[in-house]
Amino acid sequence: MPALSEYSNISNTVFNILDKKGYQIWYDERLKMYCAERNGWDFMADSPSGLLGLVSIYEFKQPAIYKEYWWKDDNKNLLDNLSKKKTKYISVTDEK
Repeated sequence: MPALSEYSNISNTVFNILDKKGYQIWYDERLKMYCAERNGWDFMADSPSGLLGLVSIYEFKQPAIYKEYWWKDDNKNLLDNLSKKKTKYISVTDEK
């Protein structure tokens, strides 16, 4: 079992993180999407974890201005070359 996985019981933690980072957060019932905004930068995802992931991309990239595909990173083509095997490691859940 992993140390953390996406599940509904982490949603409140996600919202607390976003709140502490200064984002306004809401659920758009019409679109059935979770939303966040700070300083005019707005994000929308179909799960709380997805929303936190989008905000993490924004915070990592730190765009000064909006331009199309500001989030894109093609430095390496990792998607098409993603390993099908996990490397050996000892999970923290196994180190009890």
